[in-house]
Amino acid sequence: MRSKSWIDHWNPEDEKFWQSQGKFIARRNLIWSIVAEHLGFSIWLIWSIVAANLPAAGFHYTTAQLFQLVALPGLIGALMRFPYTFAVTVFGGRNWTIVSASLLFIPTIALAYFVTKPDTPYHVMLLISALAGLGGGNFASSMANISFFYPDRMKGWALGLNAAGGNIGVSTVQLLVPILMGFGIISLYQATPTAAGIYLQNAGLMWLVPLVIAVSGAVLFMNNLSSARSTFKDQLVIVRRKHTWIMSYLYIGTFGSFIGYSAAFPLLIKTQFPAITIGIAFLGPMVGSLARPLGGLLADKIGGAVVSFWNFIAMGAATIGVVYFVGIKDFPGFLAMFLILFVTTGVGNGSTFRMIPSIFREEKLREATGESGRMLVLKAASLESAAALGFISAIGAVGGFLIPTGFGKSIAITGGPQLALTIFLAFYVTCIALTWWYYLRKSSVAASVPSLAQARV
Repeated sequence: MRSKSWIDHWNPEDEKFWQSQGKFIARRNLIWSIVAEHLGFSIWLIWSIVAANLPAAGFHYTTAQLFQLVALPGLIGALMRFPYTFAVTVFGGRNWTIVSASLLFIPTIALAYFVTKPDTPYHVMLLISALAGLGGGNFASSMANISFFYPDRMKGWALGLNAAGGNIGVSTVQLLVPILMGFGIISLYQATPTAAGIYLQNAGLMWLVPLVIAVSGAVLFMNNLSSARSTFKDQLVIVRRKHTWIMSYLYIGTFGSFIGYSAAFPLLIKTQFPAITIGIAFLGPMVGSLARPLGGLLADKIGGAVVSFWNFIAMGAATIGVVYFVGIKDFPGFLAMFLILFVTTGVGNGSTFRMIPSIFREEKLREATGESGRMLVLKAASLESAAALGFISAIGAVGGFLIPTGFGKSIAITGGPQLALTIFLAFYVTCIALTWWYYLRKSSVAASVPSLAQARV
């Protein structure tokens, strides 16, 4: 017997079905997906703030070690996205949301306990920070799940909104944690704050009630789709698709930059501008998150490849600005350029993610013969694009490890982040070239995919 949580008949491309019931069910699942994903991002990036405050809590770690504590959750989160991607089609979107949200109790409780123990060995603290990577996996499963609920014409907006709701969790954690660390009301493991007057354990404890709400909401209001079921073997076909790897590379440039800069931004401010409070760091991921739906919407209107191409150019220009202002130690200029850089990461996240369903749909349609064959191919394209969304997001997330690590090594070697930023700039140049070559030339795949390039460059 199927439980009521399963929906056996789902066809969002049927306008009558969509208007009568489909859009209401899709919206409900989107809302609770955003809630769970938001918490996942918040907990994934929690060490971006915690690491910056460890010295004040009595932990004697070097700057390089602190950057490593920030970077490790990014690597683990990227790795977790691979199994999370395929879990949706094996276990069901609702079921996996319940499981993935419940797992987040582990890193939050562990953090709350160990940050009160200044004598904790560094390798143990590395393990605790790695547990926060569980939150990074949620994005892949959430995006794969929501892609099944919406018709193709609305995927850009829906995926952009879902992603933005999750991404802004980075801003939430960087805004609220510094505030709540000043209050002892939810202090559990020590009666008094550290010598610096902070309750660092609150960074973990503050998420317990929201997690209970997220798990309960998933249980009560989300659904599994029978049409989204697929085996792991069937989904693995995406690794043989050329565009899976091209888009993975481009997504490192967009989402990898967003999550990497978000993780490193507080500690970068603390090391380069010691007089500035890191509480301002939340502005970066906030504007980047809010820009993501705009990227998806622009991609729906004028073409994902067109938006991505010009966006990578803007990213390169903003990076040059950051290099200049950090070199002359001008914080207003540094902040302005970095905020522009964050905006471009958000726009690029939305536009590149919109390209993926379009590419896989067109590739599969070339295999269709007749109307019945077309329907079967469209279903296969939906399954493949969902798997690709998660797989590509996993590859892209390595930026959450590479960028903080790059900043740490650059500062250790040269005394500043300019070397790392120069390398990132060179990477954006390669992204510009790849986007043009594969998706904007007249002989490229975009020639037959209007939603990729409705205007030529």
